Amino acid sequence: MNNDTLQGFREAFANAKHIIVIAGAGLSAASGIPTFRDGGGMWRSLDATSLATPEAFHENPSLVWQFYHYRRQKALQAETNTAHKILAKLAIPHYLKKVAPAAKSMHLITQNVDRLSVRALDDLEKELEEQGLKGPSYRARTGSVVQMHGKLFEVQCTKCDWRAEDFSTPLCPALGHVEANIQDYTDAGSKNHDIPISLLPHCPECQELARPGVVWFGEKPYHLDQINSLVFKADMCLVIGTSSTVHPAAGYAFRVRRRHGHVAIFNLYPSEKDENASSLFRGACEDILPQVFPELADP
Repeated sequence: MNNDTLQGFREAFANAKHIIVIAGAGLSAASGIPTFRDGGGMWRSLDATSLATPEAFHENPSLVWQFYHYRRQKALQAETNTAHKILAKLAIPHYLKKVAPAAKSMHLITQNVDRLSVRALDDLEKELEEQGLKGPSYRARTGSVVQMHGKLFEVQCTKCDWRAEDFSTPLCPALGHVEANIQDYTDAGSKNHDIPISLLPHCPECQELARPGVVWFGEKPYHLDQINSLVFKADMCLVIGTSSTVHPAAGYAFRVRRRHGHVAIFNLYPSEKDENASSLFRGACEDILPQVFPELADP
């Protein structure tokens, strides 16, 4: 890591007033959450991106629900990693002041649906409370984690307004039966396990078919008004674990940079968006963030 780059970033971060973090799939990769864009996708024999669309669900809700059952299982088995934990500390005023004494706000805008950032923050707040550390300095502000692509553990009706978080697994017996019949998820997509619609998750209010509560390709992300307001105010933007190819999140760093804010990119691979960077850190975020913020790394 270049010492001049690190020093310049730390000085800018210390003086930042409104900080935003744009997080992508690379943040959760070390936790065992496969990304949409790594070799072969999440289901090796199927293009994962082709399953994350309204059209795919309309055409084959059974297959899409099996795919999301798999994703829910992976997220339930996953543990938060060092990068999640450091970002959680940045959301707590007590820790934020150690590295950004001028900061007035910090928000994590995540494209991930795995809930690991929320879990890391919940775990940290619980730990602080158990230590007797209470009050505003030891609590994140409401809305500090913005889940723009929805929630993997939320289920919503395809017809009415019903939606609810549900961490049970399987969501319905049929999904569990299919899982038991598949020995290896690398060939899951090549095996035909068609579940009748009547046996898939349904809305308890109107009995219509339910769907995962995530934003699919082609759908409008959540909380755009809030996010646009945060981006407009931000004078510091950290881009972590994303190649910034999915809009509208792909343009947020550029908007901050255009208004003379500082943009720091933390990513494993080069991207054409690197030209927007004021500071560039190459490597896995779970390795780089502890070096950049040693005060926040666990001993």
